[in-house]
Amino acid sequence: MTYNEIWKLTEAGGPLVAAAIHDGHAIRPDLRPLVALDEEERRREEDPYTGPWTEITGNRIVATHSRFQVDLNRPPDKAVYRKPEDAWGLRVWNAELPDVQVAHSLAEHAAFYRQIGAFLEQLGSKHGCFFVFDLHTYNHRRAGPEGPAADPDENPEVNIGTGTMDRDKWAPVVDRLIDQLGRFDFLGRRLDVRENVKFKGGYFSRWVHDTFPASGCAVAIEFKKFFMDEWSGRLDSPQHEAIRLALQSAVPVVEDALKNLSKK
Repeated sequence: MTYNEIWKLTEAGGPLVAAAIHDGHAIRPDLRPLVALDEEERRREEDPYTGPWTEITGNRIVATHSRFQVDLNRPPDKAVYRKPEDAWGLRVWNAELPDVQVAHSLAEHAAFYRQIGAFLEQLGSKHGCFFVFDLHTYNHRRAGPEGPAADPDENPEVNIGTGTMDRDKWAPVVDRLIDQLGRFDFLGRRLDVRENVKFKGGYFSRWVHDTFPASGCAVAIEFKKFFMDEWSGRLDSPQHEAIRLALQSAVPVVEDALKNLSKK
């Protein structure tokens, strides 16, 4: 396992990778006095509890620091939230962020992509193709803890983001992933799994496809926060674990489809 300033990478062989690049909550010491948000406000927009889901694969990428420090799922020019419009209208900083801190955060962003790029290049060379479970969560009760939930027709429990890939090329893998998640026995019912309804995938998955067009497939899997209270942070442990099991059930399916694709 390799620990870096804001993420940790576990390498354990095989062509599959699970990533939780919004799991982190820590903030660099030099930034802490400048943060205007409290702990709960920050946590609400992060992806807590996604880190344990990466245990479905041996290769794991988990962020340790908050997206409010630097957002690893945005391009460099948008990776630091400097204005409220960059962060859902939230006032992140109690003063204008000094250029030296911005530069430090962007250096972290660049270092992340250098290391992960080298790691994924090795996977592609060794296995022919690799697959990234790009794991995220999203809020659906923005009207407040007592307010109504967002329209379920437009907010699936599981949003599969494939808008940044060559969909035809990776169809044998993606279609089997969607099918498996959709028919998994989730505590006696089926999950609502749909493609590109709420999100089409962020910068990380796009970067994978742009950098490794012949060998890399990254699917942005966004779970609606139905498994937790997004306002209090309280976790529904059975549902959280059931999501991990659903993802785990997809691992052999994806690996088999990837293997078949590599043979062609």
